[in-house]
Amino acid sequence: MKLTDLDNLSTKRLESLQSEGIHTVFDLLNFFPRRYLDRSNTQQINHLKGAGEEVTVAGKITDISMNGYGKKKRLEVIISDGHGSLKGVWFRGAGYFKRIFKEGETVAFFGQAKRYGKMISIAHPEVDKISNESDLEAFSRIVPIYPGSKALSKSRITSGLIQNWMRQIMNKVSISEYLPVSLLTEQNFPERSQAYRMIHFPDSHNEHKKALNRFKFEELLLFELSMEKINHTVKERGKGHIFENTGHYTKTYFNELLPFELTKGQRTSLSEIKTDVRSGKQMNRLIQGDVGAGKTIVAIGAMLMALDNGFQAAFLAPTEILAEQHYRTLSDHLQIMDINVRLLIGSQKKALRTDILTDVEGGNAQIVVGTHAIIQDEVRFHNLGLAVIDEQHRFGVKQRADLLNKGNHPHMLVMSATPIPRSLAMTVYADLDVSVIKDMPAGRKPIKTAIRSHKKREDVMNFVRQEVQDGGQVYVVYPLVEESEALDLKDATAGFERLKVRFPEFGVGLLHGRMKTEEKEAVMKRFINNEIQILVSTTVIEVGVDVPNASIMIIEHAERFGLSQLHQLRGRIGRGKRQSYCILMPDVKVSKSGAFRLKTMEETNDGFRIAEADLKLRGPGDFLGTKQSGLPDFKFADIVEDQFLMTQAKEKAHQLLNEDPNLSGSENTDLGRVFKPYFEEKVKFYGLG
Repeated sequence: MKLTDLDNLSTKRLESLQSEGIHTVFDLLNFFPRRYLDRSNTQQINHLKGAGEEVTVAGKITDISMNGYGKKKRLEVIISDGHGSLKGVWFRGAGYFKRIFKEGETVAFFGQAKRYGKMISIAHPEVDKISNESDLEAFSRIVPIYPGSKALSKSRITSGLIQNWMRQIMNKVSISEYLPVSLLTEQNFPERSQAYRMIHFPDSHNEHKKALNRFKFEELLLFELSMEKINHTVKERGKGHIFENTGHYTKTYFNELLPFELTKGQRTSLSEIKTDVRSGKQMNRLIQGDVGAGKTIVAIGAMLMALDNGFQAAFLAPTEILAEQHYRTLSDHLQIMDINVRLLIGSQKKALRTDILTDVEGGNAQIVVGTHAIIQDEVRFHNLGLAVIDEQHRFGVKQRADLLNKGNHPHMLVMSATPIPRSLAMTVYADLDVSVIKDMPAGRKPIKTAIRSHKKREDVMNFVRQEVQDGGQVYVVYPLVEESEALDLKDATAGFERLKVRFPEFGVGLLHGRMKTEEKEAVMKRFINNEIQILVSTTVIEVGVDVPNASIMIIEHAERFGLSQLHQLRGRIGRGKRQSYCILMPDVKVSKSGAFRLKTMEETNDGFRIAEADLKLRGPGDFLGTKQSGLPDFKFADIVEDQFLMTQAKEKAHQLLNEDPNLSGSENTDLGRVFKPYFEEKVKFYGLG
């Protein structure tokens, strides 16, 4: 059956469907309702109290009118359900809504019902057009409401029309099953054809939920099957990189030079890395740890293992500031062992760059620290055995694949200082083994965080003076948003000027993204050397600056920052033995979500808890902040809400491939047929083809 075989499908309607990505009858079957109007829960208008309660009402449009003048001009649409009348009111977009409504249409309004005089109104209600039927009793008890769009509305494709098409498809199209019968029984899932009926024509909400879980599970299962196979493929490649020797560098560093005890998390991570690099299979491991958990020490340990076995190591960072910070750290730690560490970044002069490239290709450069410059074609390693990527969420899967191709498939260690919730780690990093460092190095005092209004600014400034006089140092951070960069920069500059006047006895510095690399470097060095006691900065200090003496972090307009960003900024302090304080100074007006973010920061220092809260607030796409992140494009499943199903799918995928690696057994043949093209697409995406 083709789409063109459907009744009442004009050329205009066909074009509208195609604009929504619907090209086949199966595309249309997978166009699921966005919600359901349950008439048993839809309230009669004459029963409403109008005290601001959220309600769903349905009725026929009896009047459409524009009323008022100037700023008070509004659209009023009156609906009646045979028991009473209710008014929908639009102050914004009145012209648009007036065009989409017609008297006699049946619609559902959802929103807060408030009584004004004799009539109850809903301001800017959510609207669903049910159908063109004139009698509400003609509708089934549970009415599917399909996603709307301008194109669908323009060609008058209503939820009622879509449901009629669904009925035609299900009467004429054979829908085959591909999940194994044993899996359906085990999970108590309906068969595929039955599941579609339960989605588009549910008899109850429980029935709909059961069917939707089936579609979510099969989507997650295909993904987890592909990740299991990719993980296996990555590990099987790169045989021969066996770091068997624990030689001079590793022993000297950990037995003689390291000035502190490793935490349990660091020891466990190093042990897991050692097992990986001795296995004869390529390591592909993620080190997850909170800000200041000591991931860099673990990375150093892994790199020294590579050096002890005659290999080079590369350390990739997302920004030049962070690359320079890591270069300084590694140089300071490893200089005494005469290890040659080189820095490779885009802003270097040609002569220096040529010298570094020669050093890298010849093998004299044992560790190369750099930015994306490392993965450019002109960079050729002599014998790359280990690649470390810091702040992995800022890189795409393609860059990871490019780095793998720099050597004969070197071991890969990726690190994230932004704690990733388990649900995201299971998807974005499903092709990686994960080590978690949750404990903090001994002697670290928890950072105390407080929200302070502008009325308390004088108290905050007095606290700053006291802390600096006592030997501490202070960050004052202003937001930097690309859309209004000039305005924000002016704020930081103005703040810098005010603080210079306020604290003439202290060194006050300014750091922002428009400064040249050497200028930023000079300011940071002066801050590290305590020549600057108060550093006014934009978010360029989010990563890269490590000053153990810094004990106060003041964040201006704190409500404008995301949770993860606030946590990263706070992580710049509390790195020494001093008690540290993070002071959040919001604007006078703070949104509900802004207040939630600030309160969360005040209540916990746990980056994993903060990450979970941030994921719920922003959703996975915004949380990761990049389209190249490797985030799967799930149609049905939600990686925040469906973590339990995801765990089940991962376990089932592991079991299926253990028992039947090629999915060629009699019960898995149909699943294997569907999985093959899905897996081929994933292989291309991860650069493993």
